Amino acid sequence: MKQKSENPAKAPLRIDTSTLLAVGLWYWLGVALGLGVALGTVVAGLIAPARAGVFLAAITALAAGFGLALVFVAPLAALSGAAGGAAGAIAIGQLCRRTLTRGGTRGATAALLLFLGLVAGGLAFVPALGYVEVVLVVLLALRLRRGGGDRYAGLRMLAHD
Repeated sequence: MKQKSENPAKAPLRIDTSTLLAVGLWYWLGVALGLGVALGTVVAGLIAPARAGVFLAAITALAAGFGLALVFVAPLAALSGAAGGAAGAIAIGQLCRRTLTRGGTRGATAALLLFLGLVAGGLAFVPALGYVEVVLVVLLALRLRRGGGDRYAGLRMLAHD
């Protein structure tokens, strides 16, 4: 009797489930971080102009990021969402306060930060961009700590003739 030889080109592809689980966890942790940053951006845009607003925005975004990741992503990713929310709220809160002290309007600043939060939330689902968002937000916060001028002089300097 002739035995069938198995063609290796037609053999089924075997994927180790532990690899899929590890990659899936890595992906969903990044999504939770990115969504936390997006929530922190939106919350900071709304709350940060008030006195002690950056602190309130950080606490609110931390809780919102934790809850969102706990419900929609995975229980393990909830701490990741909370960390992203706090980082986003602190950095964007500083940006918002700085913008308002330099002459920006509350409505326009809130609208721009809301749009930025929506974009950050959408980009969180691209693999690895959630991690990049957190790093960029932390770098922004460090950059803002250096300080700068109070107001942009613009054309007012030319008017002093």
